[in-house]
Amino acid sequence: MKRPARVRALFALAVIALSVFVAVTVPVRLGLDLRGGTQIVLETRSTETVKADAEATDRALEVLRGRVDALGVAEPSIVRSGDDRIIVELPGVQDPRKAADVLGRTAQLSVHPVLGTATEADKAQKEGERVLPDEQSGERLRLAPASLTGQDVKDAEALFDQQGGAGWHVTVDFEDGKGWAKLTGEAACHPAGDPQRRVAIVLDDKVISSPQVDPSVACGTGITGGSTQITGSFTSDESKELALLVKGGALPVPVETVEQRTVGPTLGAEAIEASAWAAVVGTALTALFIIVVYRLMGVLATLALLCYGLISYAGLAALGATLTLPGLAGFVLAIGMAVDANVLVFERAREEYGKRNRPSGRSALTAGFKGAFSAIADSNVTTLIAAALLFLLASGPVKGFGVTLGIGVLASMISALVITRVLAEFAVARRWVHRRPKVTGLASIGRVRAYLTRRDPQLMRRPRRWLAVSAVVLVVAGAGIVVRGLDFGVEFTGGRLIEYSTGETVDPDRARAALADAGFPQAVVQSSGDDKLTVRTEELTNAEAVEVADAIAGVGGGAEKVRDELIGPSLGDELRRNALIALGLALGAQLLYLAFRFRWMFGTGAVAALAHDVVILTGVFAWLGKPVDGVFLAALLTVIGYSVNDSVVVFDRIRELWRKDGKAPLAQVTNQAILQTVPRTVNTGIGVIFILAALALLGGDSLTDFALALLIGMLVGTYSSVLTASPLAVVLDAYAGDGRGGRGRGRGRPGRAGSGAAERPERTGAAARAR
Repeated sequence: MKRPARVRALFALAVIALSVFVAVTVPVRLGLDLRGGTQIVLETRSTETVKADAEATDRALEVLRGRVDALGVAEPSIVRSGDDRIIVELPGVQDPRKAADVLGRTAQLSVHPVLGTATEADKAQKEGERVLPDEQSGERLRLAPASLTGQDVKDAEALFDQQGGAGWHVTVDFEDGKGWAKLTGEAACHPAGDPQRRVAIVLDDKVISSPQVDPSVACGTGITGGSTQITGSFTSDESKELALLVKGGALPVPVETVEQRTVGPTLGAEAIEASAWAAVVGTALTALFIIVVYRLMGVLATLALLCYGLISYAGLAALGATLTLPGLAGFVLAIGMAVDANVLVFERAREEYGKRNRPSGRSALTAGFKGAFSAIADSNVTTLIAAALLFLLASGPVKGFGVTLGIGVLASMISALVITRVLAEFAVARRWVHRRPKVTGLASIGRVRAYLTRRDPQLMRRPRRWLAVSAVVLVVAGAGIVVRGLDFGVEFTGGRLIEYSTGETVDPDRARAALADAGFPQAVVQSSGDDKLTVRTEELTNAEAVEVADAIAGVGGGAEKVRDELIGPSLGDELRRNALIALGLALGAQLLYLAFRFRWMFGTGAVAALAHDVVILTGVFAWLGKPVDGVFLAALLTVIGYSVNDSVVVFDRIRELWRKDGKAPLAQVTNQAILQTVPRTVNTGIGVIFILAALALLGGDSLTDFALALLIGMLVGTYSSVLTASPLAVVLDAYAGDGRGGRGRGRGRPGRAGSGAAERPERTGAAARAR
């Protein structure tokens, strides 16, 4: 074994061993959409005195961490996102009302001397004074500036007084007992019944307790020990919540819930099971197809794909990434994308095998890896660009999809360029394989290539015809956006989306009428299964969400909430804006990269094809009435990466052929490049279709639209990369040559380049050998 081969083998073993170790020792963290629970996104708000910057948000985070810990949730997660957002994940919490109320409360605790009663006309006379109604009769009290605040609280506990019969109360201990003694000592100097003998405890501008100091307390001495009780008609939950807020301290700045997602554990379990089945069936069908087409090399590629799955899983675990439902779909999809690199190598090896006078599997395989490297590198870089944009600009599950896709792309490169190569080179070096070249799957050119060799179609004879076909499809699909409009999901519009599982099948019109009677006439009701209803409304409070649930339960024989998403209007505007920025940056980044790696007309053609794909996919979803939401955005950006992969493969072959014959017309070179790369496109497309079909049929309701978008996008993207991007590049090159009175950068005669090779060009490559 030569030294480079030995180095690759050692590197492959090291990566696999490390991946096994990480996979066994470090579990992947599942998102709430897979294990069930509630996610709440809070946004800090500036006040007149405090700015909601990163420092204030960090202080608020620590206060919220104490409140979350006191809720008793197992394995909670609370992290800062940006300068003013806090993401709280509460596994197992299915009713977010209590959690949201506790987390969102500012909880500004203060203790005030009472100056006396006040009339409706009285207002605070001095700075720091307040006029607030008491907790019992609503009598208005004039309060002096606070003597103690929440920062002076040492501990708070909810207790039940069994002997005295006072019921539930909250015991509060102060850090420094002197302050409490001074405050109560001054109040004790006033006679019994005087309002000034009272002490007011205020929480968030509301008097929660204003007791009189006991007559036994001496004037000037006060209550020693630094402890007091907050009494009232508290229930068990109310007293515990009050103790939690008092003990947790005050938030330095107010917070507002801008996003809230709740997923039932049943839906999460079903999603995991459905995606797992989709992964198994899709991978098995893809592996079977590769083995049938490439025989021994297909078997080795399947082993490399299994290693790819192991490396991807270990990468997610090592980075501490959260695996969400779209992320799981991205993991399954990346299996299909990993097939592409292997197919590129094997098809190049088949070409090289047919070119050699004394062919051997080893030499053809080496040439195949060398010839396919640039196309693999360029296509994976473009996909990484899309994944990076998802990670940087998206949020929540879509960001998880970007992380998973990025890890999958890197793992696929290691799988194809290192592991597959090590296994394949070892296999073709065996004597029994050398004696039976057909067993490798590289000794025949394949049925698709053989058919194209016989027919030798001239696809670029009239490139403008293909552009006309693309324009017609573009107009028809784009009309759906104008005629039907786009059904934006709550991620982009703001509002609340709740999915219920009902006891019996309910007609959406009947459910809509019940919601209208309950006071929600604008609610949009859709059926998402035999016993499932999805309700989408404007932003609802948690109390209003209970009314919606009661209305659905009344017509559905009971209702169980399986999904609940609340998006604030400000966050919806931001997500919609970021979606447009992501698309614009994706197209711009593709243009710059392709212009750098190839030439300007190739970059322009590829980006025009990408815009073509985006409009068609969006238009089809508009015609079908499908929602345009965060999952659709993930699919759309994936289609961009997949489509440009195909364009890169064709352009890479054009560049290679042009280097060999710099004077050949672009139309002739492009036609030859397309025919040489079509076998790869067909085989890769079939492999990806297996994966996506498995997702669509077995992935459950939550993945159906995702898989449908990718299926449509893959078909449109394959067509556009070959019959939109390439013809457009030919036309642009002709315009640069003939349209300006010159020759297309010196490549061939203007007439041939401008007409798209109207004359039948001399056959080269595989076509020449067939003749």
